[in-house]
Amino acid sequence: QVQVVESGGGLVQPGGSLRLSCAASGSIFRIYAMNWYRQAPGKQRELVAAVTSGDSTNYADSVKGRVTISRDDAKDTVYLQMNSLKPESTTVYYCNTRGMFQNRRNLDSWGQGAQVTVSS
Repeated sequence: QVQVVESGGGLVQPGGSLRLSCAASGSIFRIYAMNWYRQAPGKQRELVAAVTSGDSTNYADSVKGRVTISRDDAKDTVYLQMNSLKPESTTVYYCNTRGMFQNRRNLDSWGQGAQVTVSS
């Protein structure tokens, strides 16, 4: 079993910054990628940013230049630094961890979500 826990969400003013954290723990053998998604009400969940075990990163076009994803392999933790936040960034952000359990089964786990609200 794996636990994926996000933290760092909250209320921020337009133009402000926020850093989300996501820690994975449990029976993990290896993590291949840690990803951040977001889902607005009535819309499909979309990828915001992803980082692989080789530190390869990928960003949604809508956040390029304003968002940085990074990971700490020693802590099985991924971070999402968001700058110049806009009101349209308001939604729930989800962390996704993909890899392999200690029993060598595939791992694809989600956190409970972190609310980000951008408002004055």
